[in-house]
Amino acid sequence: MHGPLFFASVHRFGDLFDPKNDPDEVIIDFAHARVADHSAIEAIDNLTEKYTKAGKNLHLRHLSLECRQLLETAGDLVEVNITEDPRYHVADDKLA
Repeated sequence: MHGPLFFASVHRFGDLFDPKNDPDEVIIDFAHARVADHSAIEAIDNLTEKYTKAGKNLHLRHLSLECRQLLETAGDLVEVNITEDPRYHVADDKLA
């Protein structure tokens, strides 16, 4: 992933994946991306649900702590790396 994931890019983000035909293990690395708003959080959660239903494993890397806190479905799939994970805020009032 490169660039921000936000309301205007979530449709394209979803089009990048095909849970039915993708491998059993899929890794999404957000090291060069930023989850910007609640639409992005929902897109990640929805994608997680699709992979789970397909019986496949999705791994999410390099998400900010705030992003991890906002994820509901995907929260358990985030691989935490304290030294490399970014620090930024997601535009959402859920944690306010």
